[in-house]
Amino acid sequence: MKKLLNTVYVTTEGAALRKDGENLVAHVEGEPERRAPFHMLSSIVVFGAIFVSPALIAACASAGISIVLLDRVGRFQARIEGPVSGNVLLRRAQYRTADGNTGLEIVRSIVLGKLANQRSVLQRVLRDHGEGLAATARDDIRMASRRLELLLQGAVIQATSIDALRGYEGDAGRLYFSVFDHLIRSPDEALKFTGRSRRPPLDPVNALLSFLYTLLTHDCRSALEGVGLDPAVGFLHRDRPGRPSLALDLMEELRPALADRLALSLLNRRQLRAADFIVSDSGAVSLKDDARKTVLTAWQERKREERIHDFVAERAPIGLIPHLQALLLARHLRGDLDGYPPLFWK
Repeated sequence: MKKLLNTVYVTTEGAALRKDGENLVAHVEGEPERRAPFHMLSSIVVFGAIFVSPALIAACASAGISIVLLDRVGRFQARIEGPVSGNVLLRRAQYRTADGNTGLEIVRSIVLGKLANQRSVLQRVLRDHGEGLAATARDDIRMASRRLELLLQGAVIQATSIDALRGYEGDAGRLYFSVFDHLIRSPDEALKFTGRSRRPPLDPVNALLSFLYTLLTHDCRSALEGVGLDPAVGFLHRDRPGRPSLALDLMEELRPALADRLALSLLNRRQLRAADFIVSDSGAVSLKDDARKTVLTAWQERKREERIHDFVAERAPIGLIPHLQALLLARHLRGDLDGYPPLFWK
């Protein structure tokens, strides 16, 4: 059980949650009980097969504490709430902010987070493996890093509209992926990266990135559902039927750190090779079944790793980062935070 921002996250399958007086009690066989007073909680988020007692459900409903049920990989299943809920007001605030240019500062935060995290990926490669790179590759990465820094400055100072910020985000993406092949140290010629391709991915690296982005989008959507936001109404991504635009917004700042770095690790450590991908008659490339299991295992292991969240100033599992960012966004929309603080990965 982990308490962050007045939300309790329970990730150990087989745990039992119950009410004891005015407290939430979490019990895992063989471990001491852990407690949290109801007056300090706003929500409880549980992952997988976890018992929640009827008495606890009733107490939480009465106290205005929502219980969010996710499956073991973090997909949203349900939210249990009492008769009085602030979600209507929260969603009204979300819809108002999404209209026109009023979401400008939220979009600016998302774009700044994405650009800074893309630059961090490049800087890390230069720091850890720069000496082993060819001189031209090293120079290309350094130049891209410097240009990303200039785009960051422009997004802060010069962008006065959401469309302008979309332009900075698009320019940064093209720049970042123009040097992405230099970050891959696999000996397999088939794992060369020549540019981003989607729907369908046309090479193994794009297939891996698209698969990881899909997993991250599911996690972001669950996080937004968990705090009561509408995942279909975004700020950076325009509304489109069937598209979880806000989940894609939230994913943008997270994918360089959570997805791109994992993809590079899997390729550079040779956990995935060219033989792990299959090409269909249409030219679309996808992961084979065993390779997909390898990626899913690495993804779940990655989510269990912990790091200090700069804004919260507490250590948290990486898998909870989308939930923390969704909660911070909800607090900003409610007026509890002056701005939305993006995640800056160092």
